[in-house]
Amino acid sequence: MKKFLILLLFISAGIYAQDNKHEKIKAYKTAYITEKLELSPKEAEEFWPVYNLYDQKFRDVRKRERDQIFKKIGDNTCDISDSDAAALIKIGFALEEETLQIKREMNTALSASISPKKIILLRKVENDFKRELLHRYRGAHHGKTD
Repeated sequence: MKKFLILLLFISAGIYAQDNKHEKIKAYKTAYITEKLELSPKEAEEFWPVYNLYDQKFRDVRKRERDQIFKKIGDNTCDISDSDAAALIKIGFALEEETLQIKREMNTALSASISPKKIILLRKVENDFKRELLHRYRGAHHGKTD
């Protein structure tokens, strides 16, 4: 049943993600996490709406970080005043606190659909997925295929 679910995810991802890299990555991530967490169909049905909601919240915070901090700094770190740097540090800490709050809320919300063991494993699986994606990206840019 699990393999059928993963196959279904890949097929549906292929249909919807023909030319969109971000959609393909999202579909691959969905299949990867579902498989690694060994989510049952019921767990997956409850897990993914919650996960996707909080994943979007994390992306929004990262976007604000880019817009409010990194774009302002740019390549001119020597030209920034101490008062501007202090203000950007304060913004950075506020965004980190917001990220921590989102993590707390996500863990609470996910506890209704998956076990604490799977919640903690999720962090590892997300990191493993990022490494796998980076490995594939580097391989593709060096003419290697797995």
